[in-house]
Amino acid sequence: MQITSDMKMRAAAAPARTVSAGFAAGLVKSGMWLDYYITINQPDRFDAALGPRISELTDLKIRNCIAMRPRAALEADPEGRHVHFVSWHFGGYDRKAHDTGRCSYIPINLGEAPDYYRRFIEPVDILIIKTCLIDADGFFNVGPTNLWFRAIVERARMVIVETSAAMPHVYGVATGIHISEVDYIIEGDNAPIPELPNPAPTDVDRTVARLITNEIQNGACLQIGIGGMPNAVCGLIADAGIKDLGVHTEMMTDGIADLYRSGHISGARKNIHTGKIVYSFAAGSRALYDTLDRNRDMLCCPVDLTNLPNIIMRNPGAVAINSTTQIDLYGQAASESDGNRHLTGTGGQAQFVRGAYASEGGKSFICLPSTYDKRGQRRSRIVLNLTQGNAVTTTRADMMYVVTEYGIANLKGKSVPERAQALIKLAHPDFREDLERQAFEHRLIPRGFHF
Repeated sequence: MQITSDMKMRAAAAPARTVSAGFAAGLVKSGMWLDYYITINQPDRFDAALGPRISELTDLKIRNCIAMRPRAALEADPEGRHVHFVSWHFGGYDRKAHDTGRCSYIPINLGEAPDYYRRFIEPVDILIIKTCLIDADGFFNVGPTNLWFRAIVERARMVIVETSAAMPHVYGVATGIHISEVDYIIEGDNAPIPELPNPAPTDVDRTVARLITNEIQNGACLQIGIGGMPNAVCGLIADAGIKDLGVHTEMMTDGIADLYRSGHISGARKNIHTGKIVYSFAAGSRALYDTLDRNRDMLCCPVDLTNLPNIIMRNPGAVAINSTTQIDLYGQAASESDGNRHLTGTGGQAQFVRGAYASEGGKSFICLPSTYDKRGQRRSRIVLNLTQGNAVTTTRADMMYVVTEYGIANLKGKSVPERAQALIKLAHPDFREDLERQAFEHRLIPRGFHF
């Protein structure tokens, strides 16, 4: 963003005040909508000061996304009488709050979030967001989480920034809030930025990753989703010697950062933002944040510049790699819920599946282990019908490659019987006979039908 004369005039006419967290929390009134934004930008000092006030308030609603630390405002109200959280995407903490009736999910294709704020959501009463310290030009850089913050700033009645010297400073498209847009400043505690665990890949992860890696060509433009399997692909890409890669992704992961540091990413074959690693938000290890800090090879963009299919498709050879938890024999993927229990969110999966397919030579992969254990019993993730109440994340019409440790199948152009047979072959051998019987009984595979 450029500093305009209007910004200078506003800053001079109504300069932002530096206040205590207690003062800022005292501005909250019953019935308000607050916005805590997302992950590492969620406020800590403000939240800690708001917690003791919760019992004084009623009908307070806080919109957030992937809380990476316990929220004092929610912890102070264990029965949910005073405050309710709503979330664009669940992490572990949001999920537990949902299980106790204190957090609800907002269905969304994540790339549409800026438009939601501008067109459909009532103005936010207070945005409270953690940022870098103010720079010489009067901007508070928001760090590696661009996403939709500009849309909230435009629509918020009040903006409070909580500064942190620990926040990575990033380069990108409109990555800051100018002081003229800020009402109050809270000096933060400079505590370390929350990290997202990056579990070591399992043998199943590596097997799936190897099958996907065999389908990736030099010069491909990658999107890597969250999870062990997609990140395992990054490690095997390095081992396979695939080079000259590009990156256009929603989430910047440790796996992508490892590929960058090992020299496998050049971005030279991209049509848009050539030579740049494009992402919208990052969550991971300290090493990831350090890699992004003041690194001009990285471009942090609003989510409507990373996730919309008409933009994704402009880079040739787009490859989208995402995971799911259940697939039925039609090819529908349920990636965000377990029946009526919400687990995560749609995120960018559906948009990247479509954008990658529409790219010249593009490919979309949905991967999953063939089984899981529930209460000591092994169950198949490939099923006749999705669990009742499960939300469909990727439709059967959108599904391209499906990958388990038992193989890979491209469902594009396949009839229902062909899909069912291909997916049964990807299931664990112990479940294939029963799946085939169910497919015949329910006419997914007609009797006597041969290919």
